[in-house]
Amino acid sequence: MVQRRNTLGRGLDALLSMDEVKTEGSSSINEIELSKISVNPNQPRREFDETALQELSDSISEIGIIQPITLRKLSDEEYQIIAGERRYRASLKAGLLTIPAYIRTADDENVMEMALIENIQREDLNSVEIALAYQHLIEQYDLTQERLSERVGKKRTTIANYLRLLKLPASIQMAIQNRQIDMGHARALITLADPKLQVKVFDEILEHGYSVRKVEELVKSLSEGETIKSGGKKIAPKRAKLPEEFNLLKKHLSGFFNTKVQLTCSEKGKGKISIPFNNEEELERIMEMFDALKK
Repeated sequence: MVQRRNTLGRGLDALLSMDEVKTEGSSSINEIELSKISVNPNQPRREFDETALQELSDSISEIGIIQPITLRKLSDEEYQIIAGERRYRASLKAGLLTIPAYIRTADDENVMEMALIENIQREDLNSVEIALAYQHLIEQYDLTQERLSERVGKKRTTIANYLRLLKLPASIQMAIQNRQIDMGHARALITLADPKLQVKVFDEILEHGYSVRKVEELVKSLSEGETIKSGGKKIAPKRAKLPEEFNLLKKHLSGFFNTKVQLTCSEKGKGKISIPFNNEEELERIMEMFDALKK
Protein backbone atom coordinates (compact mmCIF):
# COMPACT_ATOMS: atom_id res chain seq x y z
CA MET A 1 0.00 0.00 0.00
CA VAL A 2 2.91 2.37 0.80
CA GLN A 3 4.43 1.82 -2.64
CA ARG A 4 1.07 2.61 -4.29
CA ARG A 5 0.72 5.90 -2.32
CA ASN A 6 4.23 6.95 -3.27
CA THR A 7 3.61 6.26 -6.94
CA LEU A 8 0.37 8.25 -6.93
CA GLY A 9 2.07 11.03 -4.99
CA ARG A 10 4.61 11.56 -7.77
CA GLY A 11 1.76 12.63 -10.03
CA LEU A 12 0.76 11.97 -13.64
CA ASP A 13 4.33 12.09 -15.00
CA ALA A 14 5.34 9.11 -12.89
CA LEU A 15 2.37 7.09 -14.10
CA LEU A 16 3.03 7.91 -17.76
CA SER A 17 6.76 7.15 -17.59
CA MET A 18 6.04 3.55 -16.44
CA ASP A 19 9.75 2.93 -15.89
CA GLU A 20 10.42 -0.36 -14.09
CA VAL A 21 6.92 -0.57 -12.62
CA LYS A 22 6.16 -4.16 -11.64
CA THR A 23 2.90 -5.83 -12.57
CA GLU A 24 1.32 -9.11 -11.47
CA GLY A 25 3.17 -12.37 -11.98
CA SER A 26 6.39 -12.37 -14.01
CA SER A 27 5.37 -9.44 -16.22
CA SER A 28 6.79 -5.91 -15.86
CA ILE A 29 6.51 -2.59 -17.66
CA ASN A 30 9.67 -1.02 -19.07
CA GLU A 31 10.82 1.55 -21.61
CA ILE A 32 12.37 -0.52 -24.40
CA GLU A 33 14.50 0.78 -27.25
CA LEU A 34 12.69 0.35 -30.57
CA SER A 35 15.93 -0.84 -32.16
CA LYS A 36 15.87 -3.90 -29.89
CA ILE A 37 12.35 -4.92 -30.94
CA SER A 38 11.50 -7.35 -33.75
CA VAL A 39 8.05 -8.22 -35.09
CA ASN A 40 6.48 -11.58 -34.45
CA PRO A 41 6.58 -13.64 -37.71
CA ASN A 42 3.34 -15.31 -36.59
CA GLN A 43 1.53 -11.98 -36.10
CA PRO A 44 -2.12 -12.62 -37.11
CA ARG A 45 -2.51 -9.18 -38.70
CA ARG A 46 -1.21 -9.11 -42.29
CA GLU A 47 -2.25 -5.64 -43.47
CA PHE A 48 -1.98 -2.21 -41.82
CA ASP A 49 -4.00 0.73 -43.09
CA GLU A 50 -1.46 3.45 -43.88
CA THR A 51 -3.85 6.34 -43.24
CA ALA A 52 -4.85 4.97 -39.83
CA LEU A 53 -1.19 4.27 -39.08
CA GLN A 54 -0.24 7.88 -39.87
CA GLU A 55 -3.08 9.17 -37.69
CA LEU A 56 -1.86 7.02 -34.80
CA SER A 57 1.71 8.24 -35.41
CA ASP A 58 0.54 11.87 -35.24
CA SER A 59 -1.31 11.14 -32.00
CA ILE A 60 1.77 9.49 -30.51
CA SER A 61 3.90 12.49 -31.49
CA GLU A 62 1.48 14.76 -29.65
CA ILE A 63 0.56 12.82 -26.51
CA GLY A 64 2.77 9.71 -26.49
CA ILE A 65 1.87 6.02 -26.15
CA ILE A 66 -1.26 5.48 -24.05
CA GLN A 67 -1.36 1.66 -24.10
CA PRO A 68 1.99 -0.20 -23.77
CA ILE A 69 2.77 -2.91 -26.29
CA THR A 70 3.43 -6.48 -25.13
CA LEU A 71 6.87 -8.03 -25.70
CA ARG A 72 8.62 -11.32 -25.11
CA LYS A 73 12.23 -11.06 -23.97
CA LEU A 74 14.55 -13.11 -26.17
CA SER A 75 17.79 -11.73 -24.67
CA ASP A 76 19.05 -8.52 -23.03
CA GLU A 77 19.31 -6.96 -26.50
CA GLU A 78 16.31 -8.45 -28.28
CA TYR A 79 12.55 -8.48 -27.74
CA GLN A 80 9.74 -9.88 -29.89
CA ILE A 81 6.26 -8.36 -30.23
CA ILE A 82 3.40 -10.40 -28.84
CA ALA A 83 0.78 -7.69 -29.31
CA GLY A 84 0.99 -4.08 -30.45
CA GLU A 85 2.75 -4.15 -33.82
CA ARG A 86 0.55 -1.29 -35.04
CA ARG A 87 1.65 0.89 -32.10
CA TYR A 88 5.26 -0.16 -32.73
CA ARG A 89 5.10 0.82 -36.41
CA ALA A 90 3.42 4.13 -35.59
CA SER A 91 6.10 4.88 -32.98
CA LEU A 92 8.81 4.33 -35.60
CA LYS A 93 6.98 6.77 -37.89
CA ALA A 94 6.80 9.26 -35.05
CA GLY A 95 10.57 9.05 -34.54
CA LEU A 96 10.46 7.63 -31.01
CA LEU A 97 13.56 5.90 -29.68
CA THR A 98 11.84 3.92 -26.91
CA ILE A 99 8.36 2.60 -26.21
CA PRO A 100 6.61 1.50 -22.99
CA ALA A 101 6.08 -2.24 -23.03
CA TYR A 102 4.81 -5.09 -20.91
CA ILE A 103 7.59 -7.67 -20.74
CA ARG A 104 6.08 -11.12 -20.43
CA THR A 105 7.53 -14.56 -19.91
CA ALA A 106 6.21 -16.86 -22.61
CA ASP A 107 7.57 -19.94 -24.30
CA ASP A 108 7.36 -20.37 -28.06
CA GLU A 109 4.15 -22.43 -27.88
CA ASN A 110 2.28 -19.64 -26.10
CA VAL A 111 3.39 -16.66 -28.19
CA MET A 112 0.97 -17.18 -31.09
CA GLU A 113 -1.94 -17.76 -28.73
CA MET A 114 -1.15 -14.60 -26.80
CA ALA A 115 -0.79 -12.61 -30.02
CA LEU A 116 -4.08 -13.92 -31.36
CA ILE A 117 -6.08 -13.33 -28.19
CA GLU A 118 -4.72 -9.83 -27.57
CA ASN A 119 -5.10 -8.75 -31.18
CA ILE A 120 -8.70 -9.96 -31.40
CA GLN A 121 -9.47 -7.92 -28.30
CA ARG A 122 -7.53 -4.78 -29.23
CA GLU A 123 -6.93 -4.48 -32.96
CA ASP A 124 -10.04 -5.81 -34.72
CA LEU A 125 -8.56 -8.47 -36.97
CA ASN A 126 -10.66 -9.27 -40.01
CA SER A 127 -12.31 -12.68 -40.23
CA VAL A 128 -9.77 -14.22 -42.62
CA GLU A 129 -6.84 -13.13 -40.44
CA ILE A 130 -8.52 -14.78 -37.45
CA ALA A 131 -9.19 -17.94 -39.49
CA LEU A 132 -5.55 -18.11 -40.63
CA ALA A 133 -4.35 -17.67 -37.08
CA TYR A 134 -6.64 -20.45 -35.83
CA GLN A 135 -5.45 -22.70 -38.64
CA HIS A 136 -1.82 -21.96 -37.77
CA LEU A 137 -2.39 -22.90 -34.13
CA ILE A 138 -4.10 -26.16 -35.08
CA GLU A 139 -1.33 -27.19 -37.48
CA GLN A 140 1.62 -25.91 -35.43
CA TYR A 141 0.62 -27.50 -32.13
CA ASP A 142 -1.50 -30.41 -33.39
CA LEU A 143 -4.66 -29.18 -31.66
CA THR A 144 -8.24 -30.29 -32.16
CA GLN A 145 -10.89 -27.61 -32.58
CA GLU A 146 -12.18 -28.52 -29.12
CA ARG A 147 -8.75 -28.08 -27.54
CA LEU A 148 -8.18 -24.83 -29.42
CA SER A 149 -11.52 -23.49 -28.19
CA GLU A 150 -10.38 -24.09 -24.61
CA ARG A 151 -7.02 -22.42 -25.22
CA VAL A 152 -8.38 -19.22 -26.79
CA GLY A 153 -11.66 -19.02 -24.89
CA LYS A 154 -14.00 -19.30 -27.87
CA LYS A 155 -16.84 -21.73 -28.60
CA ARG A 156 -15.88 -24.63 -30.86
CA THR A 157 -18.66 -23.70 -33.29
CA THR A 158 -17.22 -20.18 -33.55
CA ILE A 159 -13.80 -21.56 -34.44
CA ALA A 160 -15.35 -24.00 -36.95
CA ASN A 161 -17.20 -21.13 -38.66
CA TYR A 162 -13.98 -19.15 -39.03
CA LEU A 163 -12.05 -22.12 -40.40
CA ARG A 164 -14.75 -22.76 -43.01
CA LEU A 165 -13.95 -19.34 -44.50
CA LEU A 166 -10.63 -20.77 -45.72
CA LYS A 167 -12.55 -23.13 -48.02
CA LEU A 168 -14.06 -20.22 -49.95
CA PRO A 169 -12.54 -19.16 -53.31
CA ALA A 170 -9.56 -16.81 -53.01
CA SER A 171 -11.46 -13.86 -54.50
CA ILE A 172 -14.06 -14.09 -51.73
CA GLN A 173 -11.43 -14.44 -49.01
CA MET A 174 -9.74 -11.30 -50.34
CA ALA A 175 -13.07 -9.45 -50.26
CA ILE A 176 -13.56 -10.44 -46.61
CA GLN A 177 -10.04 -9.25 -45.82
CA ASN A 178 -10.68 -5.96 -47.63
CA ARG A 179 -14.04 -5.66 -45.85
CA GLN A 180 -16.04 -5.59 -49.09
CA ILE A 181 -18.32 -8.22 -47.56
CA ASP A 182 -18.73 -9.26 -43.95
CA MET A 183 -18.78 -12.51 -42.03
CA GLY A 184 -22.54 -12.88 -42.47
CA HIS A 185 -22.28 -12.81 -46.27
CA ALA A 186 -19.42 -15.31 -46.15
CA ARG A 187 -21.27 -17.73 -43.88
CA ALA A 188 -24.23 -17.72 -46.27
CA LEU A 189 -21.98 -18.39 -49.27
CA ILE A 190 -20.26 -21.31 -47.51
CA THR A 191 -23.50 -23.29 -47.54
CA LEU A 192 -23.32 -23.48 -51.34
CA ALA A 193 -21.33 -26.58 -52.31
CA ASP A 194 -20.36 -25.33 -55.78
CA PRO A 195 -17.42 -22.82 -55.77
CA LYS A 196 -18.49 -21.44 -59.17
CA LEU A 197 -21.92 -20.70 -57.74
CA GLN A 198 -20.32 -19.07 -54.71
CA VAL A 199 -18.39 -16.70 -56.99
CA LYS A 200 -21.49 -15.87 -59.06
CA VAL A 201 -23.50 -14.92 -55.97
CA PHE A 202 -20.49 -13.03 -54.59
CA ASP A 203 -20.32 -10.96 -57.79
CA GLU A 204 -24.00 -10.10 -57.36
CA ILE A 205 -23.37 -8.99 -53.77
CA LEU A 206 -20.72 -6.55 -54.97
CA GLU A 207 -22.82 -5.30 -57.88
CA HIS A 208 -26.09 -4.81 -56.01
CA GLY A 209 -24.95 -4.34 -52.40
CA TYR A 210 -27.16 -7.18 -51.15
CA SER A 211 -27.77 -7.49 -47.41
CA VAL A 212 -26.90 -10.67 -45.53
CA ARG A 213 -30.62 -11.53 -45.33
CA LYS A 214 -31.01 -11.18 -49.10
CA VAL A 215 -27.97 -13.40 -49.72
CA GLU A 216 -29.36 -16.02 -47.34
CA GLU A 217 -32.62 -16.04 -49.36
CA LEU A 218 -30.76 -16.41 -52.66
CA VAL A 219 -28.58 -19.18 -51.31
CA LYS A 220 -31.58 -21.03 -49.88
CA SER A 221 -33.31 -20.98 -53.26
CA LEU A 222 -30.19 -22.17 -55.08
CA SER A 223 -29.66 -24.94 -52.52
CA GLU A 224 -33.18 -26.15 -53.20
CA GLY A 225 -32.47 -26.38 -56.91
CA GLU A 226 -34.21 -23.18 -57.97
CA THR A 227 -32.97 -20.72 -60.58
CA ILE A 228 -32.74 -17.21 -59.16
CA LYS A 229 -32.94 -13.78 -60.80
CA SER A 230 -30.52 -11.03 -59.81
CA GLY A 231 -30.74 -7.78 -61.69
CA GLY A 232 -31.05 -8.87 -65.30
CA LYS A 233 -29.20 -12.16 -64.73
CA LYS A 234 -30.37 -15.68 -64.07
CA ILE A 235 -28.24 -17.95 -61.90
CA ALA A 236 -28.96 -21.64 -62.03
CA PRO A 237 -27.59 -24.24 -59.60
CA LYS A 238 -25.68 -27.26 -60.80
CA ARG A 239 -28.37 -29.77 -61.60
CA ALA A 240 -28.20 -33.15 -59.98
CA LYS A 241 -28.95 -35.95 -62.41
CA LEU A 242 -32.51 -37.07 -61.76
CA PRO A 243 -32.99 -40.74 -60.88
CA GLU A 244 -34.99 -42.68 -63.47
CA GLU A 245 -38.10 -42.80 -61.25
CA PHE A 246 -38.07 -39.00 -61.08
CA ASN A 247 -37.86 -38.77 -64.86
CA LEU A 248 -40.84 -41.11 -65.14
CA LEU A 249 -42.78 -38.95 -62.65
CA LYS A 250 -41.87 -35.84 -64.66
CA LYS A 251 -43.21 -37.41 -67.87
CA HIS A 252 -46.35 -38.59 -66.08
CA LEU A 253 -47.08 -35.11 -64.71
CA SER A 254 -46.40 -33.48 -68.09
CA GLY A 255 -48.92 -35.86 -69.69
CA PHE A 256 -51.49 -35.36 -66.95
CA PHE A 257 -51.42 -31.53 -67.11
CA ASN A 258 -50.80 -31.48 -70.85
CA THR A 259 -47.89 -29.05 -70.41
CA LYS A 260 -44.14 -29.38 -70.03
CA VAL A 261 -43.75 -29.83 -66.26
CA GLN A 262 -40.30 -29.07 -64.82
CA LEU A 263 -38.92 -31.08 -61.92
CA THR A 264 -35.63 -30.13 -60.27
CA CYS A 265 -33.75 -31.78 -57.45
CA SER A 266 -30.62 -30.71 -55.55
CA GLU A 267 -27.84 -33.01 -54.38
CA LYS A 268 -29.43 -32.88 -50.92
CA GLY A 269 -32.69 -34.24 -52.29
CA LYS A 270 -34.60 -30.96 -52.15
CA GLY A 271 -36.39 -29.69 -55.23
CA LYS A 272 -39.54 -28.31 -56.76
CA ILE A 273 -42.16 -29.00 -59.41
CA SER A 274 -43.02 -26.20 -61.84
CA ILE A 275 -46.13 -26.22 -64.00
CA PRO A 276 -45.88 -23.54 -66.70
CA PHE A 277 -48.86 -21.90 -68.47
CA ASN A 278 -49.04 -19.61 -71.48
CA ASN A 279 -52.16 -17.58 -70.68
CA GLU A 280 -55.01 -17.13 -68.21
CA GLU A 281 -57.20 -19.70 -69.91
CA GLU A 282 -54.49 -22.35 -69.52
CA LEU A 283 -54.01 -21.41 -65.87
CA GLU A 284 -57.75 -21.78 -65.27
CA ARG A 285 -57.66 -25.22 -66.90
CA ILE A 286 -54.83 -26.34 -64.62
CA MET A 287 -56.60 -24.95 -61.53
CA GLU A 288 -59.78 -26.80 -62.47
CA MET A 289 -57.78 -30.01 -62.60
CA PHE A 290 -56.49 -29.36 -59.07
CA ASP A 291 -60.03 -28.62 -57.89
CA ALA A 292 -61.20 -31.90 -59.38
CA LEU A 293 -58.45 -33.78 -57.52
CA LYS A 294 -59.79 -32.46 -54.19
CA LYS A 295 -63.23 -34.04 -54.74
